[in-house]
Amino acid sequence: MMENRQKSDGRSMAQSGRTRKEIKNQSGINSDGKRKGQNREKEQGRQKGQNKQNGEKERNRRAKGLCPVSKKCGGCQMLDKPYEEQLRQKQKQLEALLKDFCRVYPIEGMDNPFHYRNKVHAAFGYRKGQAISGVYKEGTHELVAVEQCMIEDEKADEIIGTIRGMLKSFKIRTYDEDTGYGFLRHVLVRTGFATGQIMVVLVTASPVFPSRNNFVRALRDRHPEITTIIQNLNDRDTSMVLGDKEKVLYGKGYIEDILCGCTFRISSKSFYQVNPVQTEKLYARAIEAAGLTGKETVIDAYCGIGTIGILASRKAGKVIGVELNQDAVRDGVENAKGNKIDNIQFYCNDAGRFMVGMAQAGESADVVFMDPPRSGSTEEFIQSVAVMQPKKVVYVSCNPVTLARDLKVFREKGYRALGAWAYDLFPHTGHVETVCLLSNRKLKPNTYIKLSLDMEDYYRIKDAEKEKNKTS
Repeated sequence: MMENRQKSDGRSMAQSGRTRKEIKNQSGINSDGKRKGQNREKEQGRQKGQNKQNGEKERNRRAKGLCPVSKKCGGCQMLDKPYEEQLRQKQKQLEALLKDFCRVYPIEGMDNPFHYRNKVHAAFGYRKGQAISGVYKEGTHELVAVEQCMIEDEKADEIIGTIRGMLKSFKIRTYDEDTGYGFLRHVLVRTGFATGQIMVVLVTASPVFPSRNNFVRALRDRHPEITTIIQNLNDRDTSMVLGDKEKVLYGKGYIEDILCGCTFRISSKSFYQVNPVQTEKLYARAIEAAGLTGKETVIDAYCGIGTIGILASRKAGKVIGVELNQDAVRDGVENAKGNKIDNIQFYCNDAGRFMVGMAQAGESADVVFMDPPRSGSTEEFIQSVAVMQPKKVVYVSCNPVTLARDLKVFREKGYRALGAWAYDLFPHTGHVETVCLLSNRKLKPNTYIKLSLDMEDYYRIKDAEKEKNKTS
């Protein structure tokens, strides 16, 4: 019987045309007695690792093809990624950080995300007997030579290259941080994209500028598009680029640019957003979010040269700009005059202390615009807002991490975030700009914005309510 069963099994295998090896393989066991699943997992792991390695190589090739020093420089952390992927990554980061506070609307990117920076800074040094210019490697003072940058204005890069080439013939030495010897430390170029005006700032370690007039004349001969040249003196042992003293070598000592229909005067030290194309969208959203009707008192904190405040003044009753930087305040005053705006006043003061003083004097504001540095605001400033009790706060942030931190403090002070709108002002970098609207929770419930509505819908509804109240 046993023999018959064995024969029967043998016939069965022969009739099906399958060998013992094939049957083992079907059951998941190979000729070595190992599970095929294990081998498959190993193979998949190897393939995944290979794909990841190939992906890294491709990204590195892409980044290197766009910029040969991208990895050394560290300024464009996302240059190796397609632009759409950069936007998705920034959107994901914002949603993760702000999901507990408000809705994050889709980020708005650029049509052409290259050469958008209107402000270009180059540090100067020597290498192998040759003058070089570029940027410091992130987190270090190691100078990386850069001749062309994918995010900087091309004309600015060209001017910096011209200056670098002129140094030898004019016997100008670049500054050495280690020895303290040398003359030229940095060059700063600012461009008005709308006006075409160009400012060149030569940052020197000494006020004595040999062959100054000839140097300026030679530079202007090669670049007649330059509208002003400034010598800035920085003779301190510091990492700060600009010093306190300046001398105008050519032109007015400032340039002008047009933003959202207003003309702005920009000095060497003035804060002015580096991406004017996206800034117009950013500021338009900030003004729209405030929902101004023409009657409000508005405070523009951290006002700089008054860009947001001047734009808001066209729709507000009164605007107060507060800024610690004296040069920026001076520019703000001139900007208001130049745009024929008479309902804005500028104060050189700490914005937080200023608002506390207003509250103590019995004065109030309806809307506060705030555009703090990357480090964000402070608890003291937010507390001053809480003392002032404005109905709305429009927070313009360049760092979503500190924005999330500050929104938590605002919530503790009685303010609720209603929506966040992101704009990519810094393509190919990890930075993103965000407008966030906050409302005072002590207001009547019908003044809250339903999170299911877009802001445009909300303002249409509120306008309709106002018209209804007028007729009733």
